[in-house]
Amino acid sequence: MNETRRTPRYPFSAPAEITVEASLAKLLCRVKELSLYGCYLDSSVGLGVQTRAILKIYGLHDYFEATASVIYSHPMEGMGIAFREIRPAFAQVLQKWLLESMRKQVD
Repeated sequence: MNETRRTPRYPFSAPAEITVEASLAKLLCRVKELSLYGCYLDSSVGLGVQTRAILKIYGLHDYFEATASVIYSHPMEGMGIAFREIRPAFAQVLQKWLLESMRKQVD
């Protein structure tokens, strides 16, 4: 798969919950990679491309929330998620996590 990204992705591991907007069905999964505009979720259950959802990622001391859309899905493996809307307080959490992940790669 030849992908062009706007920003780098960083390894990141945290539990997450994705709630499908249309049905309110919840899916527990794990974040594997994180970027400024989206993430990759490990999940044995894939959602369809363009599925709109609310994503919550749980850190040790804080959490992140955004509306999101599935941009690609690998059955039985996971899916790529694009953030649609992030409130300012959650944008700060995301930036903090990305900075921590970036520093870990440099060390």
